[in-house]
Amino acid sequence: MTLIKTVATHEIVRLVQPRPITEADEVGMAEGKAIDSALSQLSYESSQGRKPTATSMNRFAASIFEEELRDAQIELSVEERLQGLTRIADVLRSFRQSEIFGLLRPKSRMILINNSVGVYAQPDYWDAVSRFYEMKSYRAVPPPPDVVLQLRMFQLAFPGFEPWLICFDRHSLPIEVTSTRLPALSEEEVHSHLAQALRIGSEIGKEKVLEFIDSPIVQYSIPA
Repeated sequence: MTLIKTVATHEIVRLVQPRPITEADEVGMAEGKAIDSALSQLSYESSQGRKPTATSMNRFAASIFEEELRDAQIELSVEERLQGLTRIADVLRSFRQSEIFGLLRPKSRMILINNSVGVYAQPDYWDAVSRFYEMKSYRAVPPPPDVVLQLRMFQLAFPGFEPWLICFDRHSLPIEVTSTRLPALSEEEVHSHLAQALRIGSEIGKEKVLEFIDSPIVQYSIPA
């Protein structure tokens, strides 16, 4: 058996590009979780030939939003809650008209570095041919450092795929949709990100048996 240390992409991003979290951020995160969950469900049902209604998806998203607010112990006024639900519904409506509607989320892959550290990476959507997409429900143009790092790790996990950042700015009326393609990684960037991931994974990773890991594995070797 081969023991390795494993870490998730979001853990690396959080350590390298930390963001202080305010209550406003927590509300935004609750909206984002509701949007992500509803869009994932919408894409899945659509891929199965079903036609979920806007009403059912909004109801599903609202239940996730309420659950996230309860977990974070956040109390909103009736007006604030309605504003949040309106923003969520606006993104769901724009998503149905976008290029990524109907695409599925790829299975999580593992970036295996030097046969000792594995990094789990899973973008939001892909076409299973040449592109993967990460979606944000806020304006991330130009992409901030934490988003860039997240996408760079996904590029390592999905070599040969074009990385696209799709933003649905829920704070604009009407919803502004932007589509940004990130450039390919240089050899220096590949080495830099792998070395960083190797260091972090070695320090905080959870030990697992490589042979028991179910995710597709993309292997890399770099100088120790």
